[in-house]
Amino acid sequence: MHNMALALHHKGYRVSGSDDEIYEPAKSRLANYHLLPASMGWDASRITPDIDAIILGMHARKENPELIRAQQLGLKIYSFPEFMYEQTRNKKRIVIGGSHGKTSTTAMIMFALQYHGVKFDYLVGSMIEGFETMVGLSEEAQLAVFEGDEYLTSPLDLRPKFHVYQADIGIITGIAWDHINVFPTYENYVHQFEIFIKDLPQSGALIYCADDPEVKRVSENTPCLARRIPYHTPQNHVSEGIAYLDMNGQSIPLKVFGKHNLQNMMAAQFACIEAGISAEQFFESMRHFKGTAKRLELLKETGESIIYRDFAHAPSKLKATIHAARELFPERKLIAVYELHTFSSLNKEFLPQYANSMQEADVRAVLFSKHALEMKKMPMLTENEVADAFGEGVKVFSDKTALHQYLRHQYSGKENMLLMSSGTFDGMPTDF
Repeated sequence: MHNMALALHHKGYRVSGSDDEIYEPAKSRLANYHLLPASMGWDASRITPDIDAIILGMHARKENPELIRAQQLGLKIYSFPEFMYEQTRNKKRIVIGGSHGKTSTTAMIMFALQYHGVKFDYLVGSMIEGFETMVGLSEEAQLAVFEGDEYLTSPLDLRPKFHVYQADIGIITGIAWDHINVFPTYENYVHQFEIFIKDLPQSGALIYCADDPEVKRVSENTPCLARRIPYHTPQNHVSEGIAYLDMNGQSIPLKVFGKHNLQNMMAAQFACIEAGISAEQFFESMRHFKGTAKRLELLKETGESIIYRDFAHAPSKLKATIHAARELFPERKLIAVYELHTFSSLNKEFLPQYANSMQEADVRAVLFSKHALEMKKMPMLTENEVADAFGEGVKVFSDKTALHQYLRHQYSGKENMLLMSSGTFDGMPTDF
């Protein structure tokens, strides 16, 4: 939401907003442009008849007094996705959907377009080098690139976000059950992607990962007016810790690695071709692409060790991320650490989905916070229950200090370490 505020400010709008708490870096970024609320909390008197539109954040409750006042005044109320569509309704929209790889694929498309001077609006779920904000809106761009989350639009609109964007070019990177609190069955979750496919226009395209059996099944069996463009893992090799893309007799060195990143790159290539960039131009830009924050992000590197941080939280992404790190340095000992942080990952019924997902690592550790379970009002877990779900050889902790001590003992400075979480490891230090 604060990125939206900054984007609208840069476009020339007069922007104000409210929240009950604002954390860094959002607080400082808003203050820098004089957009920080004078006080925290809700005050219905802030909502006046001269306001052109209200943009509702996902976490605003139906009983929010400012929302109620806006409804009483008959003001135009948009959800975040609705407003993004409204701002780009006359532009070609590329929407990247999938259970994993959305942010990386979106970032690759954005990087390539910017590298070749193509103007575009955008929405992405992570800070990317070369972009001040995670939302960009303009008058002149004729193209928009959106990361298409399948989570709900707002408390007033229970549609998945990526349905609201009304894609012209749709991408599906992977399908693996997620958001169990919203989609209680796998079939219900998959159905959201079927709707996404059916909604694509005849003038558009569906770009899908044909190496993912479920994506292939859904993409090829769901009625679709748009052109279907399948993509596969490209030929590649790894040498001395560097991944190379083998294309047309050339070996292109990359700054990213791993099977999923290479698949994402193929999806981004086809999207950029639809946007008017040639394959040659796209791969020239990819030589310089460094990835995104918290997606196999390099935290520390020495001659004998690398420590990465990754946003992995779904079982399939966990397995793929560990495989990518193992593939890069197959002879080096690998320590994999994961935090159960999302609603799905902390759900006792969902835990068996993680079985054997960490097996490729030499040292395997999992953290969960009992306080987080209490805050989410979820049934308590035991360390034994989590260990049984993950499988043999996984050491489970519910105390961040004990985990940190364990990792300090395991890490001598000659191993690679992978820290995977959509959270912060309950505030555990990561300076090993």
